[in-house]
Amino acid sequence: MTDQSPDTIAALKDKEPSRPPRSQWIDVWEQLKHHKGALFGGGFLIFITLAVIFMPYIWQIDAQNLDIRNKDMRPIYVALWDGDAKVGWFRPLGTDNLGRDIMANLIAGGRASMAVGWASMILALLIGTSVGVISGYFKKADFWLMRLTDLVLSLPILPLLLVAVTLFREPLRASFGPEGGMFILIVSVVGLTSWMQTARIVRGDILALKEREFILAARSIGTTPGKIILRHLLPNVISPIMVSATLGLATAIITESALSFLGVGFPSDFPTWGKLLADAVQRMEQYPERVVLPGILISLTVLGVNYLGDGLRDALDPRIRGR
Repeated sequence: MTDQSPDTIAALKDKEPSRPPRSQWIDVWEQLKHHKGALFGGGFLIFITLAVIFMPYIWQIDAQNLDIRNKDMRPIYVALWDGDAKVGWFRPLGTDNLGRDIMANLIAGGRASMAVGWASMILALLIGTSVGVISGYFKKADFWLMRLTDLVLSLPILPLLLVAVTLFREPLRASFGPEGGMFILIVSVVGLTSWMQTARIVRGDILALKEREFILAARSIGTTPGKIILRHLLPNVISPIMVSATLGLATAIITESALSFLGVGFPSDFPTWGKLLADAVQRMEQYPERVVLPGILISLTVLGVNYLGDGLRDALDPRIRGR
């Protein structure tokens, strides 16, 4: 006869968990907070985004306002080092050769550059994710979509951008205005030439996931492909999509700055970080800070985004999490 003592029965019972299951995002944060580069990148990205949104309400100087009487003022830190420099204490970063406030231009330029970066990144992410999911899940569409991806990857991006801007700049300006037309054009061109890497990454993950047991079980009970994609596949490819988003944001900011620097971006009187760099090149020997300031902002923003992408890649990959 077996032992039916209370201690034996209690030992055979399943024990309830002492605490609820740990969220995956808590594990991601635990990994991410130990990545100093990712913390710097995420913090600086949040700071610069909030700054370009809310600083115009604090620093209420028109970026395009001309003040010839106070032109060529040096920043305060330059004036303190060089006593002969013309300085205006109400213009902490100085003015340019037309008397425009440099701080106001940096804020306005950052708003334009970050808006183009975020919008282009979202467009590229939507296209790349859609192409990757369709190509990975539907075998009949895989060949044609991947050949389209290879074709776009083989195109020289910068000449393509210049040709697109030359062809469509005037019609869009006439329809949406100088600034609105160029914004739509640059976002469209950058987004349409930046989705290929995301599509390849998402396709590879979908090809692996669609053969897993939970997908086969969903098919066996008659779940439609649309519901399988939305409920089961997309939530499992969020990690590579987020990493691609950060890298796409950095690419979009650099591309917009390059176009503005070459003079084929926004109108000449509309400030962006790339346009500020182009305007300062001719007098960079006399006023080097006018090149340094927008250059530092572009470099720190792109560097911060790349560091954030590296940290997210490490934190979201379960194979290396915790190392």
